[in-house]
Amino acid sequence: MRLVQNRIEKSEKEWKKVLTPEQYHVLRQKGTERPFSGKLYYNKEKGLYTCAACGQELFSSNTKFESGSGWPSFYDVISSDRVRLQEDTSYSMNRIEVVCSSCGSHLGHVFEDGPAPTGKRYCINSVSLGFKKEE
Repeated sequence: MRLVQNRIEKSEKEWKKVLTPEQYHVLRQKGTERPFSGKLYYNKEKGLYTCAACGQELFSSNTKFESGSGWPSFYDVISSDRVRLQEDTSYSMNRIEVVCSSCGSHLGHVFEDGPAPTGKRYCINSVSLGFKKEE
C-alpha cells in the first residue's frame, strides 16, 4: 500500500486480501449488490458512513433518506472532496458514477431525482460502506 497525496494505492492482489469477495466485486470491479440485500439499507442509527475499502468518511446519517430503490440513498456527501464523479456509459446507460476520492473504489451512482435541498440521490451499494455509530 502506498499513500500518494492523500490517496491510497494498493495492487488488486492487496485489495483481494483485505476485502470480502462481494466487496471486491462491487468496490474494485464496479459491480452492484442485489437491491434490498444490504444491511446498511435498513440502518436507522445516527453516525457516519465510510468507504468500506479505506475508511474515509463519506455520508452523514442526517442526509440518508428512504428512496425505495433498494440501496442506501443520501442527498449529499459530507464534503465534495470525499468523492469523485465520473461518467459511466456501461450497460448502454448514461449515469454518473460515485467513486471514493481516497482509494478510487466504486461506491454507486448519483441521480438528479433526490429531495431538497440538493435534488440529488446518491444511490450507494451497502457493501461499499462501513458505519461509525454516533456516540
